Amino acid sequence: MSLRALLLAIALTTAASPVATAADATTYYLDCQGGDDTATGTSSDAPWRSLARAGTHTYAPGERLLLKRGTKCEGVLAPQGKGADGEPVRIDAYGDESESKPHIEGGGARAALLLIDTEQWEIRNLDLSNTGPVTTTDRRAGLYVELTDYGVAHHFVVEDVDVHDVNGADFKDPDPSGGILFAVKGSTTATRFDHLRVSGSTVRHVDRTGIATSSTWERKSGAEQMQSTGIEFTHNKVYDAGGDGIVVQKARGALVEGNYVDGFNMRSTGYNAGIWAWDSDDVLYQYNEVTGGHGTNDSMAYDIDGGNNRNVYRYNYSHDNEGGFLLVCNAKGMTSDGNRVHDNISVNDRNMATPYGVVSVVCRSATDTRVYRNTIVTKYSGTALVSGNGSTGVTFEDNVFVGATGQAGSPIRDTVNTYRNNLYWRTDQPRDAAGVRADPLLVSAEPAAPDDVRLKSGSPARGTGSVKAGGDGTTHDYFGNPIPDPPNIGADQSR
Repeated sequence: MSLRALLLAIALTTAASPVATAADATTYYLDCQGGDDTATGTSSDAPWRSLARAGTHTYAPGERLLLKRGTKCEGVLAPQGKGADGEPVRIDAYGDESESKPHIEGGGARAALLLIDTEQWEIRNLDLSNTGPVTTTDRRAGLYVELTDYGVAHHFVVEDVDVHDVNGADFKDPDPSGGILFAVKGSTTATRFDHLRVSGSTVRHVDRTGIATSSTWERKSGAEQMQSTGIEFTHNKVYDAGGDGIVVQKARGALVEGNYVDGFNMRSTGYNAGIWAWDSDDVLYQYNEVTGGHGTNDSMAYDIDGGNNRNVYRYNYSHDNEGGFLLVCNAKGMTSDGNRVHDNISVNDRNMATPYGVVSVVCRSATDTRVYRNTIVTKYSGTALVSGNGSTGVTFEDNVFVGATGQAGSPIRDTVNTYRNNLYWRTDQPRDAAGVRADPLLVSAEPAAPDDVRLKSGSPARGTGSVKAGGDGTTHDYFGNPIPDPPNIGADQSR
């Protein structure tokens, strides 16, 4: 056969057997009010009617399922199938954009939207709720993705999804109730998520966890095998969470950025925090705001917990939390090492319960934990600014500590950790020989917002810091100011 004939034969064979692409993939439509389950479902003029019908189809790479705006579906959407690299399966909305997002009410099921042992899904523009009879035994969620002995599941995107009114039982790990949850289970095949993003979504009034990953795999199973990678929780809002706000568990290199949590630990009997991780390495938390933590059984805004290594909290704001600003709490038999908390602001946080304070160093000792260049101000007399139960491993340096007015003030009840070159006002730390004991001259005498803790001209905090910029890759402060040399004490680095 000549070369020309061979090329012609190859071309004819390719034409006869086209390769499927995302452009060729089918879009399916669901209208729970005006659809028909006997219809093809392949056009907005012939949509399916029920979640059950949409769940019988096995979705192929690149296919889409669109739910009609302004409609409500009751039951569980549990689609089958999976996408592929560059061709995820997509769930989204269609119709008049002035109409509300399509609403799925789970009615007390495991989840309103349930994905089991799959990957390569993108979910956008849905409204999910899941309210059933009051329960102390049933786990419920708005969106729940579960992997059991699956291996590595790639690429999940959840964007502009609203979850509200989920009344699940007060179950935490490893199989929680709550809003938007990703769970790893099993014991025979190392299983984790890779590239998981939740962004621009809102979770409101759920029991118990707002947004989270969880896993049954232990560190001894091998860090590379069990830690999920590529997790991004960005620009989400969590209101009125029964337990935790946002949790990263068993992860490596996660990003938690620009989130807002208002109201957490509202109904749970367990230990909860606003934004935190468990058994995770190299997690970066930045530009988050946490407020409204309820109760004193933890309820801190931020937490360095068991098995966390090289986690960084920077440029975060915490205020008006009953449980305080920060918890350092390593767990028995675990290592929590190399963590950093710097360039954050805490305003009017408190914790009156022993052995807690605005900053609490409790549980088992951590190693090489540094807390520096933060401004921590409270108006609550009787709360400790720092307190602990004898756990060690934390160095406090270049922080501004401002206690409440009045005779009681706000003490520092910690005699075992290291204090170096902090500024103290209405509190004291006699073991900090280099510390500055003076009014920091904040912009406001009664701070209630970040701008209120900026420094006035002539502040004794200006130019008296010791932690140089750039050593940790940080070159600017909470407000965007370059960090000068020498730096200021506290979070405001303006000149």
